[in-house]
Amino acid sequence: MYCNMGNILLKNIICEGFPKDIYIEGDKISRILPAGTESDLKLWHEASGIEVVECAGMAAVPGLVNMHTHAAMTMMRGVGEDIPFPEWIDRIWNVEEKIDDEYVYWGTKVACLEMIKTGTTAFNDQYWHVPAAQKAAAEMGMRSVHSYVILDKNDPETACRQKAECEKIYEMSRFWPKNSSFAVAFHAVYSVSTEMMLWASEFARSNGLKLHIHLSETQKEVDDCIRKWGKSPVALLDELGILGPEVIAAHTLWLSDEDIEILGKRGVTCVHNINSNLKLSSGYKFKYNELKSAGANICIGTDGCASSNNLDLLEAMKTSAIVQKAWRNDPAALPLDALMAAATANGAKALGIDSGRLEEGSLADILIVDTDNTFFLSNAPFLANFVYSAHSDCIVSSICGGRFLMRNRKVAGEKEILASARRVLAKLP
Repeated sequence: MYCNMGNILLKNIICEGFPKDIYIEGDKISRILPAGTESDLKLWHEASGIEVVECAGMAAVPGLVNMHTHAAMTMMRGVGEDIPFPEWIDRIWNVEEKIDDEYVYWGTKVACLEMIKTGTTAFNDQYWHVPAAQKAAAEMGMRSVHSYVILDKNDPETACRQKAECEKIYEMSRFWPKNSSFAVAFHAVYSVSTEMMLWASEFARSNGLKLHIHLSETQKEVDDCIRKWGKSPVALLDELGILGPEVIAAHTLWLSDEDIEILGKRGVTCVHNINSNLKLSSGYKFKYNELKSAGANICIGTDGCASSNNLDLLEAMKTSAIVQKAWRNDPAALPLDALMAAATANGAKALGIDSGRLEEGSLADILIVDTDNTFFLSNAPFLANFVYSAHSDCIVSSICGGRFLMRNRKVAGEKEILASARRVLAKLP
């Protein structure tokens, strides 16, 4: 589906405010030099197989990292609009009882297509039919982490089956290509038994895997947990010994000061999913400043399309920043450099990927942004125009690990993906 890897020169591209030549060898950035460095250009032009891409009027940005999504939910947009969260999640679970490998494969392909077109080069997925999702993402050329989801609803038979399935898929993952990784997930404290939360945590930790969870997403989740256990979800998981630097916690929205201290102390990665939270009326006061000060790693995600309705991380970045500024009554809240790090380097760090920044030696995950339009006409800093003015269609090309995933807004196989997705949807009752 994507172009083969080779040596690439991105010529005359704006990188951190200055015209540069970015040399890509294999899957890494080899050198970043001032544009037109003749001696080096001569060597590169003489090299076999070098592709020179003229990028005048373009800017380079690190590929975005979507740290929490349910990719195949691209096939569920609009399933539960304008209804409360408990009713919404029941409706989702009812739909998910009918899906299969084919559904998840094509739904994930649709998700990858959308993410590529909106600037994401790596994503952290949590969904069903993991082998089908991994196959789809690998074929699209993206970096991806796929979590097996534990959701036993306190049913012992389900728990037994899910343990066996998780172990089986983990063994399969040893043969996955290097851009695909396996992780473990449990859904949430209200939908998973204590035994299975502990099992998932131990399985992840003993095998060096990430543990991807939903945590303190709604006030009801927190209130119910306090009524049942006498403590918050964060305090409960900490008491069970589950929280640690391998944990990627989606939402972390309803937090006490004690919760924030725990998450920071344990080095947890907290993923802000603002559009999903707003749309489901889950809340909006994400404690970015407090979590960062406590030592947590802060990232951004879109959540699934059944709640956020799209996978446009650039849109999520803008909303994250302006909502922080609004509820804090502070225009300096979540500044551009911190926002960009949350959408790139912080996510790459959490997933153990050497990308998210434009530096020599790092993986060549690069977006090429067209600045020849109204959005970049002013002399404002590039990031201000990129985040607050432009839309993701200003991203004209995308490179992941030295391969073009998109060129001039074209992704290979796009029509086939959409046609196949429509065919699969038509089969559902």
